[in-house]
Amino acid sequence: MSLYKHILVATDLSEESDQLIDKVKQLAECSNAELSMIHVIEPLSFAYGGDVPMDLTAIQAQLDEHAQSKMTRFSQQLDYPVKQCHVVSGHTETEIHKVADEQGCDLIIVGSHGRHGLALLLGSTANGILHGAKCDVLAIRVTEKEE
Repeated sequence: MSLYKHILVATDLSEESDQLIDKVKQLAECSNAELSMIHVIEPLSFAYGGDVPMDLTAIQAQLDEHAQSKMTRFSQQLDYPVKQCHVVSGHTETEIHKVADEQGCDLIIVGSHGRHGLALLLGSTANGILHGAKCDVLAIRVTEKEE
């Protein structure tokens, strides 16, 4: 019996998320699990509070298209069959929980920067995903690339 049947990888598609690839592949292979991926784009109206006197639809569409392209590249690098790639708009933690529930995922994998100090007090995406998830959550430490 495998440990996990369906793994959902939540990625922000940053350069650091590439650090997840080897561990995700190993976990999926060890469990012979189905693998799905999700990237959540917070709508521009969230960032600007809906007070921008212009139509952001075209810009949002470009963000979605760019995310789809990066998601395809990420899934190809995994070299493991990906059941579904989800690029959705909304509140990150809410959308990840929703897809995990709908897909019957029993593990969510997320990259974590391991913030300290003020950033830790304000919370993180990984922490938000952990609280409220109905399945196991694995946070894999990623390090920021030095420039």
